[in-house]
Amino acid sequence: MTSIVIAQTTVDDEEKAYDIARAAVEARLAAGAHVDARMTTFYWWKGEVRHEREYRVSFQTTDEKVAELEAWVHARHPYEVPQWIALTPAHASQEYLAWAVKETTES
Repeated sequence: MTSIVIAQTTVDDEEKAYDIARAAVEARLAAGAHVDARMTTFYWWKGEVRHEREYRVSFQTTDEKVAELEAWVHARHPYEVPQWIALTPAHASQEYLAWAVKETTES
């Protein structure tokens, strides 16, 4: 049975975040996408702790589309190692699932 997946990435440029979110929806790889307000991220990179201002992009997709969405995002992502986390909610309404399936399969 198909299920909802929330897939997330981060980018350090607001315009790039908007572009990736919108284009993924237009390509019908995601039924919707959220761009969260700017945040500060701390992480290890090449032996040192770094920090950047970033924007999280959360895509609402299906388990049938998540691998294709991942490849699509990574091909357009500005980072050498993009964050990619896919979460399957413990519960999603049947109406929301039906909407996500419809919006990722219609052309």
